Amino acid sequence: MNLISIPAFQDNYIWLMDDQNGHCIIVDPGESAPVLRALQEKNLTPDAIFLTHHHNDHVGGVGDIVLKYPSIKVYGPQETASKGAKIILKQGDLVECGAQKYQIFHVPGHTKGHIAYYSAPYLFCGDTMFSAGCGRLFEGTPEQMYLSFQQLAALPDETLICAAHEYTLSNLKFARSILPQDSDIETYEQQVTQMRKKGLPTLPSTLKIERKINLFLRCHDVDLQNKLGISTPVNEPSHVFALLRQQKDSF
Repeated sequence: MNLISIPAFQDNYIWLMDDQNGHCIIVDPGESAPVLRALQEKNLTPDAIFLTHHHNDHVGGVGDIVLKYPSIKVYGPQETASKGAKIILKQGDLVECGAQKYQIFHVPGHTKGHIAYYSAPYLFCGDTMFSAGCGRLFEGTPEQMYLSFQQLAALPDETLICAAHEYTLSNLKFARSILPQDSDIETYEQQVTQMRKKGLPTLPSTLKIERKINLFLRCHDVDLQNKLGISTPVNEPSHVFALLRQQKDSF
């Protein structure tokens, strides 16, 4: 498979999974124009659209794409039924597209019905996990998002984190404000800064990298807890997650 990122809006990524036989899958098309242009340029026919959640910057292009390709299948959680999804997915479902099989995870937090699609090594996680960060809690709770992160953290190190926004540098700046002496975060921030200066995307990341530089995956870290003002180890790591998200919201 050939993974293609299509920039959209200010910092979105729309993903294409090209099977290298002229067919592809589209993930979270927030707008149609760059997708239709890429399909034409690469001579690709889309077989399916995968939607992770209902926000317009992820679903806004569905209608135009369906008009152009009426036989395309549109998958998504229940919350996207009004946005064009015809095949509704839930936790544990398996989607077969061509030679690929995608496992479905229900990952609430950003929205109540948010889902992620996984076909090793690719993880399309929408606005749940970003490189060095996590999505805002618009509808869910910190406890829900923490458990969603735990599901994704159970995947292999080589998992490719195909998130939907280019937030990596700002997330790393926040992480450095919490753990300024962390060498992994410092080194990665330097690398990402150079990449962005060259106009390069920082995604996909890998879960191996995220385990080191994503504070939301390090809630058991005693040093992190101390920096957040937690003097004794907590029994519930979701409390650490909540404090982190609260601080990130006001960063």
